[in-house]
Amino acid sequence: MKELGTRAISGALYITLLIVSLFWQHAVIVLFFVFGFICLAEFNKLIQLKSKIPFIIYTILYLGFSYWPIVLETSSGFIEALQILHVITIFVQLILIKDLFSEKTIPLFSSKRFIITTFYLSSAFVFLVYIANFNYTFTPLLLLGAFVLVWVNDTFAYLIGKNFGKQKLFPSISPKKTVEGFLGGLFFSCVSSYFIANFTELFDSTFWLLMSIIISVFGTLGDLIESKFKRQAKVKDSGVLMPGHGGLLDRLDSIIFAAPFIYLFLRIIVYVS
Repeated sequence: MKELGTRAISGALYITLLIVSLFWQHAVIVLFFVFGFICLAEFNKLIQLKSKIPFIIYTILYLGFSYWPIVLETSSGFIEALQILHVITIFVQLILIKDLFSEKTIPLFSSKRFIITTFYLSSAFVFLVYIANFNYTFTPLLLLGAFVLVWVNDTFAYLIGKNFGKQKLFPSISPKKTVEGFLGGLFFSCVSSYFIANFTELFDSTFWLLMSIIISVFGTLGDLIESKFKRQAKVKDSGVLMPGHGGLLDRLDSIIFAAPFIYLFLRIIVYVS
């Protein structure tokens, strides 16, 4: 009971901090910069990368893309640079998905460590900021809706998997995850998308339904990929920052991996509309 209370308090503080920051654009940028720095530190420990270079790259990448249009008051070259970052990020994530389905461990030679920290982790926080700045307009409810879908998916995947799960999803990586849990999380995310559509009044229910599917699928893949990194490192959690939950990366792994695919979906919506 004490552990459950600790878990609830740390989770509530995390959610409150996130929601409060959404009232101000610069607060979102600062909060996710801090979140990214912490996640990068936790991830570097998992892959045994002691270099400070990933933190330098992250700082330049994140602050550069976050403040480029605001400080310079121009989009000259910015859109092209963001598109290049997006393409490379998606490509690296597809490689990680391929590694997930391989029975072998994820190869972590020196150059790949730097590639992963840059285009799996650092760039993901850039796209989280640009989800909140959909079409270059501050739209915090869009990011909040994405987080709610992640939370609903994770919660019901756990509850249904624990109570009704029989068929293992990836037993060699995460023995507790089941096919039933995944389908339950997906189902309730789809249901919750209707209520998010009515609450936010940003897009119609079809948009949010597609968002829920993207988040459930790629969020689950992100969770599994982080689990594989933890299994290779022979640790249960990525850190101890959030009592009862583990590290911050453990809480953000789903949205981190899903963010570039969410941003891709948003760009397609802009293109076809």
